[in-house]
Amino acid sequence: MLEKTELDYEKTILIGLITQQQDEDKSKEYLDELEFLAYTAGGEVLKRFVQKMEMPNPKTFIGTGKLEEVRQFVEDNDIGVAIFDDELSPAQQKNIEKILQCKIIDRTNLILDIFAQRAQTSYARTQVELAQYEYLLPRLAGMWTHLERQRGGIGMRGPGETEIETDRRIVRDRIALLKKKITTIDKQMAVQRGNRGSLVRVALVGYTNVGKSTLMNVISKSDVFAENKLFATLDTTVRKVVIGNLPFLLTDTVGFIRKLPTQLVESFKSTLDEVREADLLLHVVDISHPSFEDHIASVNKILDEIESADKPTIMVFNKIDAYEPETIDADDLMTEKTKAHYSLEDWKRTWMHTSNPEAIFISALEKENFEEFRRLVYEKVKEIHVSRFPYNHFLYDAYTEETEKPS
Repeated sequence: MLEKTELDYEKTILIGLITQQQDEDKSKEYLDELEFLAYTAGGEVLKRFVQKMEMPNPKTFIGTGKLEEVRQFVEDNDIGVAIFDDELSPAQQKNIEKILQCKIIDRTNLILDIFAQRAQTSYARTQVELAQYEYLLPRLAGMWTHLERQRGGIGMRGPGETEIETDRRIVRDRIALLKKKITTIDKQMAVQRGNRGSLVRVALVGYTNVGKSTLMNVISKSDVFAENKLFATLDTTVRKVVIGNLPFLLTDTVGFIRKLPTQLVESFKSTLDEVREADLLLHVVDISHPSFEDHIASVNKILDEIESADKPTIMVFNKIDAYEPETIDADDLMTEKTKAHYSLEDWKRTWMHTSNPEAIFISALEKENFEEFRRLVYEKVKEIHVSRFPYNHFLYDAYTEETEKPS
């Protein structure tokens, strides 16, 4: 039996900006997501600092006055980590560290840290390590804090520069080695995919934490790791599923996120080969999230980048059990009805139905509308299967009869 362990959360603060490209609402939303990321990584957020600026300060990201306010709070509350919502340049990170005297990380570094925690297989660990080294390479100069006394000048040249250059060379060699390793594993995975035969392939895609793994568990009756944290799934999982008497392969993939670090997009592109080679996509959306339309746009953008936007897709609006629209009192004549007040029926009458007639609303956790969902997947998989095996489609007319028998 496993012993119960107490998690020791690090004291953390969040720092973000309101700019012309990112208004107050958008900034709050990104910081909410950043707080969830911090919690996933093991941080307890004590306070958020937000500043309105036209553009980030090139030296310290935020203004000097706001930075002094942050420094005071860090000192008074014994803060261990300050997390910035946007990627910091190596110079900004170094300057801020000198002033705040605590660990400084940005959204990219935080996501990389979560990925490092969650990677289970050798392949996922290799991909994360490659992304981490590519992030680290331009920041190596700031890592040698024990050489700070050596300012350069007469009699002071040598050790610092030599040590940093040696380290850079080691990191570059490691990056080259990891890329070679990933290429080898890619070839092995391509062979594995080829060995799966001609079964129809269905891939679950969507934003992080929308319930893909929970849905995978329910459909395939398997036990894929699922948790209410961001990036619970990093390793691609493939299961053979049979609905009625029609078999197909179902793949659970890594979730997407806004402001996804470029290093991760690059190193995880090979994982997304499962999406590229799928015959049908199930785009899972958390309809209970207030920004689910933005999430859909983010996922579609990445699907477009990996040339998978034109694949047959079923929009699966999940978590209907958690959906709660805002209400307007009967005597309230001032408040205008917005999307926040839409009921599920209202949503079904919008673009969801007109542009996606096959969209379906379910709860994977509570298994609501699940039989309807299974029928829809069955019909779409059957269409693909019949086009691939035109002479045995008659075998797959039994699903309706089997499922409609009175119990």
